[in-house]
Amino acid sequence: MSATHDIPGIHDSAPRSPNEGGSEPSPWIARWSHLVAPGGAVLDIAAGSGRHARWFASRGHPVVAIDRAQPALAALASIDGVHTVCADLEDGSAWPLPPAQRFSAVVVTNYLYRPLLPRLAQWLAPGGILLYETFARGNETLGKPSNPAFLLAPGELLEAVHGQLTVVAYEDGYVALPRPAFVQRICAALPVLPRGESAIEGAALARYDLGG
Repeated sequence: MSATHDIPGIHDSAPRSPNEGGSEPSPWIARWSHLVAPGGAVLDIAAGSGRHARWFASRGHPVVAIDRAQPALAALASIDGVHTVCADLEDGSAWPLPPAQRFSAVVVTNYLYRPLLPRLAQWLAPGGILLYETFARGNETLGKPSNPAFLLAPGELLEAVHGQLTVVAYEDGYVALPRPAFVQRICAALPVLPRGESAIEGAALARYDLGG
């Protein structure tokens, strides 16, 4: 798990997000955060220094921030509304949260561990929102990260949520600011199923405000 989100220096083993470099949230996360239920719990995976945990907590969302770096999490200990969990999601250990715990939003930025991709939807409550953003194929032409292990293949996030979530917005391409990078990002929702329904096709229609 990348646990050095805001530490200067870009390494293939600890890539920085194209939108990181301070305490402000990723513009992608901020853009779609209005879809998260007011007061709904947020899961921040690979939280790093906690810019998104802090941002959601400041807006009244209880946040669970997971990272393997205890020093990074220690900085969040005094933030009201943020509960930290020190865990390495890649070492084969059991999922560190209660199996039945669900969230109004799951947030992932600057982190790619492919075995987690098909599991993201299971941590969402009905109507919950997945907000995911990280580097994509093509970034190797610009610098680091260049390791394919940290670069999403074309359409990979779409494939990860197919049949589970409703895609609200998706982008895959080049950005010039705050530094040149290839990124892929998605906003997707877990449909609210009527009682007795089990297929997404039977989900109640929901309005996802594209205007923010």
